[in-house]
Amino acid sequence: MPILTPTRRDIMAMAAAAPALALPRLARADLHQPPAANPGHMSFTLGEARLTVISDGALHLPASGLGVNADPAEVRAFLERHYLSPETQYAHTNHLVVDMNDTRLLVDVGSGNRFLDTAGRLLPNLGAAGIDPSSITHVMITHAHPDHIWGIRDDFDESILPGAACFLGEREHRFWMQDGLAARVAPEVQSFVVGARNAINAEGADWTLIADGAEIAPGIRAIATPGHTPGHMSLLIESGAEPLLVTGDALNHAWMNFAHPGWYNGFDMDGAQTVATRRRLLDMAATGRMAVLGYHFPFPGVGHVMREADSYRFIPALWKWD
Repeated sequence: MPILTPTRRDIMAMAAAAPALALPRLARADLHQPPAANPGHMSFTLGEARLTVISDGALHLPASGLGVNADPAEVRAFLERHYLSPETQYAHTNHLVVDMNDTRLLVDVGSGNRFLDTAGRLLPNLGAAGIDPSSITHVMITHAHPDHIWGIRDDFDESILPGAACFLGEREHRFWMQDGLAARVAPEVQSFVVGARNAINAEGADWTLIADGAEIAPGIRAIATPGHTPGHMSLLIESGAEPLLVTGDALNHAWMNFAHPGWYNGFDMDGAQTVATRRRLLDMAATGRMAVLGYHFPFPGVGHVMREADSYRFIPALWKWD
């Protein structure tokens, strides 16, 4: 089973070469960096739940990792038609803080200072949103890729959230912690294995390993969504009659995953299973008229799923300021 198609060397080379928000000169208006930083947080409510999306920054990834089982020319045409760069995938990183009852849950912890220098902004953005990290009671890790778990440890290899109960899928834990895994993967991705193990072993991170359907806290339930990684987990948050499906990377492209749910990406460890899981989530969200949050969707990443014949469309949420 392939681990990753784009190598870490590819990612770092692209990150070094691509300036922030740089897009190729196509027939469109380019939006560039603002003169001052945009806010890295957005709050809303869902039933009785209070939710805040916190950005960890953005990732510059090679667009060649998108739709790897499709005709490259068709993928390129799709990206250009949707005003997206066919060279660089600029991916946002949307973390969710859920305040419900006595629970303050953070979904994923970002990459800290160990991955790309355009990310690692979770802690300052939490502060800007008025959220004290020490007030977080629960942490749910969707999967152990660098941008989701590497930020759990500080420079002393200690957990940044030592008082929080930490949750990770049992199957995900078993995969990354298996003996000899680093020696069986390509040299370019050995750092992903080492980084995952170091994060899981961070001092002060007290893990509860969970399976499909596990209740993280009242109204917050884990859903097994394998494919992107073997033990990837999503979350279903239910407050009254208003559910929110937090998909992690089971849905990771707000245009391509919906219009072409049969295409998978180089970072999807099991392409066929990724597609089956994606179709299940899209059908569930569209049928149940659920709100969804995608980790790599355009910030803040919340919207709905609309069915269109054999495909789907992402409908961004209409934000309210009053």
